[in-house]
Amino acid sequence: MTADFDVEYVLSQLTVDEKIGLLAGIDFWHTFPVKRLGVPSLRFSDGPNGIRGTKFFNSVPSGCFPCGTGLAATFDKELLRKAGRLMGEEAKHKGAHVILGPTINIQRGPLGGRGFESFSEDPYLTGLAATAIIKGIQDEGIAATIKHFVCNDLEDDRNSSNSVLSERALREIYLEPFRLALKDSNPKALMTSYNKVNGEHASQSKRLLQTILRDEWEWDGTIMSDWYGTYTNNTSIENGLDLEMPGPTNFRRIQELKHMISTKELHIKDVDARVKSVLNLVKYALKSGVPENGAEDTTNNTPETSALLRKLAQDSIVLLKNEDNVLPLKKSETVAVIGPNAKYPAYCGGGSASLRAYYTTTPFDSITEKLDGKKPPYSVGANGHRLLPGLASNLINPVTGKAGYNLKFYKEPSDKAKRTLFDEYNLDISTVFLIDYYNDEVKDDLYYIDFEGDFTPEESGEYEFSASVIGTAQVFVEEKLVVDNKTVQRRGNSFFNSGSDEVKGKIDLVEGKTYKIKIEFGSRPTFTIAQGEASVITGGGGVNLGLQKVIAPEEEIKNAVAIAKSVDKVVLNIGLNQEWESEGFDRTHMDLVGVQNELIEAVLEANPNTVIVNQSGTPVAFPWLSKAKALVHAWYGGNEGGNAIADILYGDANPSGKLSLTFPYLNIDNPAYLHFKTERGRVWYTEDIFVGYRFYEKLDRKVAFPFGFGLSYSEFEISNLNIKVDEVKDKLEVNVQVKNIGKLAGSEVVQIYIGKKDSDVIRPVKVLKGFEKVLLKAGAKETVTSSLSLKESVSFFDEYQEEWSVQSGEYQVYVGNSSDNATTVGTFSVEKAFFWLGN
Repeated sequence: MTADFDVEYVLSQLTVDEKIGLLAGIDFWHTFPVKRLGVPSLRFSDGPNGIRGTKFFNSVPSGCFPCGTGLAATFDKELLRKAGRLMGEEAKHKGAHVILGPTINIQRGPLGGRGFESFSEDPYLTGLAATAIIKGIQDEGIAATIKHFVCNDLEDDRNSSNSVLSERALREIYLEPFRLALKDSNPKALMTSYNKVNGEHASQSKRLLQTILRDEWEWDGTIMSDWYGTYTNNTSIENGLDLEMPGPTNFRRIQELKHMISTKELHIKDVDARVKSVLNLVKYALKSGVPENGAEDTTNNTPETSALLRKLAQDSIVLLKNEDNVLPLKKSETVAVIGPNAKYPAYCGGGSASLRAYYTTTPFDSITEKLDGKKPPYSVGANGHRLLPGLASNLINPVTGKAGYNLKFYKEPSDKAKRTLFDEYNLDISTVFLIDYYNDEVKDDLYYIDFEGDFTPEESGEYEFSASVIGTAQVFVEEKLVVDNKTVQRRGNSFFNSGSDEVKGKIDLVEGKTYKIKIEFGSRPTFTIAQGEASVITGGGGVNLGLQKVIAPEEEIKNAVAIAKSVDKVVLNIGLNQEWESEGFDRTHMDLVGVQNELIEAVLEANPNTVIVNQSGTPVAFPWLSKAKALVHAWYGGNEGGNAIADILYGDANPSGKLSLTFPYLNIDNPAYLHFKTERGRVWYTEDIFVGYRFYEKLDRKVAFPFGFGLSYSEFEISNLNIKVDEVKDKLEVNVQVKNIGKLAGSEVVQIYIGKKDSDVIRPVKVLKGFEKVLLKAGAKETVTSSLSLKESVSFFDEYQEEWSVQSGEYQVYVGNSSDNATTVGTFSVEKAFFWLGN
């Protein structure tokens, strides 16, 4: 790439055609280059918990980080900056100049499809987590993109949904994490949301993009649309949207915009402003040293990468219960491993945050390693999947002899006597996404693929195969048709809510016998279901293939109970996975799926010394909570999730994670319960500023686990609160002493909340305004200092004045280790009331 260029000079030399070209991508991931002026094409890449690269089909493996809620649960700004640096390094190995992340939307309730992808229900924690990660990314010269601006808080009808909320809620809850991150870390790019905000699409809102972002906050970065989230041509340009993504453009065609410019429907100064912003991003990206259209590789899959990913996963895990010191486990104890997530790598959520990992780890395999390779007794106990588990890992490719299958690409379908073979692959992935598969032999994206692999069952019994598609698919076992997702197809929510329902078929198979499996797939043009205008799926479509031995739930639970009775302790792995938490749709309830609760009740009765390990990105209900002695929440832990779980269970790491979300007992308890859905195009934010713990505390509503909560194998004492205020310098300094009164070294998170009892406006009881994580040896103590902005710590947004308001009078400081246990209390006073706006 060119070493540097002068933005003003380049802008003065661009033709109108080149200017318009720079306002939209040229394909899914790349910007428009101007070679004659030394302006290269930039590469963008998802995303929030790992850098996927440019490919959906046969993608290059990457490092997978814990999901957003897990990263925030570390409450560790220094560690998150290291995570950002690693993301920057990963981007370089994918030839990417710009990372499309972090995601910093707010979890209004537990059911948001992408809730796992964002950080928290709290704007302060979200803003500071984002700040740390952005700083780390940009330490490496890679541009970060915070998203989705703003109020993209559910998936239901997200392109047309209108988020209707008060100005105070917009400012205090939903804009605040963006303001904090922009002020403190200056990300070079920002992505707009799909939805409307108070009647106007965010991607073309002059008030949001120009008045607030650029004028009030004085931020000068590049604003891009979400993918296919541009809705107009001249309006979006005039109102501040710099870049339409992806390309080729839908709204910024050269002839149309040239005509608008020549007829004075679009002013050239607005075009120039947008072009200048894009050029600034390109200029910044040159510092990274990443070449234009660079190759993608896996050479960052190193021991150092694994070590940091393991540390992140360890520190994200939250110990919720540990009665009778059931944990940590001892190697001298006999242990069984049970549950749907025991052998399933629930390493990430679904949608654009998902990626193909370098490798994955499971609780079962990692616990086996702790036991020096001796496999513990195991039962799946209950199924936890929405789609059948992946087919690829169960097959042997007849060409390579390794896991997976052989794919042959043909121009003609299987019923033609003569077929033209034009491509061939050997793959070990169960979801084959062909949105970006290209071949010069293919016209109109129409082609056919034969998948072939061998399956040898370990047990005799009934097996179930499945296929969900954008296209058509039939699954044959020894030439017998078992799954038909071709003749009759039903709408489902696969492939970003654009694909078919999963079609299943059963067949009896014999242990030890090898069966030839064949899948006949037709690409997207063969799909018999209309995709609709909102679909983002193009190209060849895709297919997801599954396989599992059929189990009788009652019998499997009996088997799990028998195993549980035979050991000292049980590790019961439950939860959700990327099939349930994904971009494109929201969860319909907060319950564990299938008969997991029945399994848990039965195992707890059989063996009270059961450790329950839950994996989900957002809250689930625990109806058996009072009966459980030990409960661990492990999120989606990335590559090292299984290893981190085993490290915590066996005490090789001391848990230090804190909940980044409140866990209510039931979904009906949450503040957005009545309005977490798009109705007639509108979503009411009726909870106003009372999101998450703000709501539960104001109503004194009991929850399963409060925001900020998390236990340790050690114990800590917080005392000696001291508060210093300097109104002139806008400083609020909070000092406390933290002592480790336990027997093990460990980390505690000092959480600082601010409240005001005598305000003339309704306020939360208290809100998080500071946190510090401290590592202490057993018996050690340390003074922890948090330096905060006074005005940011005490303000509310006054809708009448249209400014932030600092009221004079007394304020309360609550310090502790969760929102529910902030019992060290002090006060301070503000003498002078005033208003402010901006940063």
